[in-house]
Amino acid sequence: MKLVRKDIEKDNAGQVTLVPEEPEDMWHTYNLVQVGDSLRASTIRKVQTESSTGSVGSNRVRTTLTLCVEAIDFDSQACQLRVKGTNIQENEYVKMGAYHTIELEPNRQFTLAKKQWDSVVLERIEQACDPAWSADVAAVVMQEGLAHICLVTPSMTLTRAKVEVNIPRKRIGNCSQHDRALERFYEQVVQAIQRHIHFDVVKCVLVASPGFVREQFCDYMFQQAVKTDNKVLLENRSKFLQVHASSGHKYSLKEALCDPTVASRLSDTKAAGEVKALDDFYKMLQHEPDRAFYGLKQVEKANEAMAIDTLLISDELFRHQDVATRSRYVRLVDSVKENAGTVRIFSSLHVSGEQLSQLTGIAAILRFPVPELSDQENDSSSEEDE
Repeated sequence: MKLVRKDIEKDNAGQVTLVPEEPEDMWHTYNLVQVGDSLRASTIRKVQTESSTGSVGSNRVRTTLTLCVEAIDFDSQACQLRVKGTNIQENEYVKMGAYHTIELEPNRQFTLAKKQWDSVVLERIEQACDPAWSADVAAVVMQEGLAHICLVTPSMTLTRAKVEVNIPRKRIGNCSQHDRALERFYEQVVQAIQRHIHFDVVKCVLVASPGFVREQFCDYMFQQAVKTDNKVLLENRSKFLQVHASSGHKYSLKEALCDPTVASRLSDTKAAGEVKALDDFYKMLQHEPDRAFYGLKQVEKANEAMAIDTLLISDELFRHQDVATRSRYVRLVDSVKENAGTVRIFSSLHVSGEQLSQLTGIAAILRFPVPELSDQENDSSSEEDE
């Protein structure tokens, strides 16, 4: 993401002009735009024209519109963002108050204006515009007959390919069908890796599986690379890291990211930090439940006691339609930071973020036990937070 201009007043009202440069930038934009904001961007509009003879025709023109945002739609697989709203600025093609949908595109700038820019949104802009935050981890999570090829970016886990091949069982004295099917499966996974993983960006490729599947697959892949003189795979052999996972399904990726070997290799990535924080929370919940809270009310009470060491919160909560509820989360984040706590904002598109969402989307690891709050937890954790 490229920051072109930033004009924010002392009362936190103002506008920023940004240029999304990568598909992931569309996810950041989705988290920036809210209902009630003003969005100015280039778009295509179908307009009717009437000739001197009275015949009516229509053609598509590119124009710049300013909309008051009413609805936002994000396609996580295609990384496309559509913003619907009413036109609030005079335009030769579109009447004031007319509805239009702008599809924000990579490499086309847009200007976003808000009445109130809060700390969470401003921090996301800083992260999005920091070139260090890039997609640097790929993963192949597999078992016999099933594999998922994923890209783990700082903000989301994208499934780029799913490979499924029916593998017949081994029969006594005849394993040829099983072996042929397995070879066909391995070959399709290798093709998917070459198609979807850019080795000039990716620092590490995790190959995760139960049993010996990962070892057998890597042996096959590099033997074939030698036979076919595949320089890309051979030159990047050191980037492949084999780790254990319980299955070939996407959710098993969390186990792979928790592996200490992986954690040390990926110590500088946001994804590894999120996974470690969630793992620490679960350990604390198991061994010292008085120092692990979840649910908005419980976490707020812990914050009042200045007990929060690490706050875990899903970015999904900051997209709440109700301004008062959203402000409540922002105030909590600011307060934890003021009290020298650490705030981890989890992406709802990451496997770790999906797990945090199952815990109401907000949790905290405390500096010291707060038993009087823990005693109430069973009564209040079942209630739905606003």
